[in-house]
Amino acid sequence: MCFGFDAKGSLNRSLEKKGVDRRNFIRGALAAGAGVGLASIGAAPAVAHPDHKGKPGHHGKPGHKGNRPVPPGQISIQMYTLRSIMTGENIDANFTKLARYGYDRVELAGLYGRTAKDMRRTLNRLGIRASSSHEGISATPADLQTKISNALTLCQTYMNVPYLASDNADDWYRWADQMNAEAAVARGAGIKYGYHNHAHEFTTDLGGGLTPWDIFTSRLDPKLVHLEVDLYWVVTGGVGVGAADPVQFAIDTIKQAPQKVLQYHVKDRDAAGDFADLGTGTIDFSRIFKAHQAKEYIVENDQPDVTPLQTAEVGYRYLRNVRF
Repeated sequence: MCFGFDAKGSLNRSLEKKGVDRRNFIRGALAAGAGVGLASIGAAPAVAHPDHKGKPGHHGKPGHKGNRPVPPGQISIQMYTLRSIMTGENIDANFTKLARYGYDRVELAGLYGRTAKDMRRTLNRLGIRASSSHEGISATPADLQTKISNALTLCQTYMNVPYLASDNADDWYRWADQMNAEAAVARGAGIKYGYHNHAHEFTTDLGGGLTPWDIFTSRLDPKLVHLEVDLYWVVTGGVGVGAADPVQFAIDTIKQAPQKVLQYHVKDRDAAGDFADLGTGTIDFSRIFKAHQAKEYIVENDQPDVTPLQTAEVGYRYLRNVRF
């Protein structure tokens, strides 16, 4: 999730600093998809996608398909996906539709002008829980206490920092230390504290080849901070660093991190590198899920293909049908 920040801009600036032309990067993304074939990027697991009438449509080609499903109780959606329609009277109606699609948990991106107590009352009525949220790094200790208080009111399990960007290594070290401190307070309240990546953590050269991801994975305390890995962005980061197999880059990134990867943002990527609804893009999620199972699988599309609600419905159906 970008959460109002310029994630693609951060990626582009990091590539430009390394002398990578944006057009060549896109061509490289297309070549990567063709070069590694269905075994890595191009194999979407078999799943029926609804057509414009909501009926079963075409099926994706089978990838690394197994028998293990994503448990329905571990499927969520990042509400940033629905940001354009979460206004006024639509708020309750949209949560009602999410419940109808099968969602029993969401990851919040703000409270839409409501108090945490009011939001919990709304969600409780529909059988939905706000299990997670995106919260910026705290400006003051009081801000942190407010976020923790809201998380407790909402019965959250997770709280995640959604976005940080800088070309200065000192900033990343400072942020890591602050996140460790905040995570210790959150843990004392029973909340798991995490970090959500974009692509620039992998492509930004802070000097001598050091990247923000290097700093965070070495500095964030694995006992305190977990990772919420955005699969679109880590695959895009793999393309950005020239990985021959960007999906394997994602798998290796997940496996090699000292921190626990407890949550996924499951966001698809088309052949040109843009966002895509789940199952309509190129990422072989079965292969990633087989390599590492998370505790929560969160549907997201920063720019929904048709409407935010169709993205939500397609995403839930995809995760209920995917096997690994």
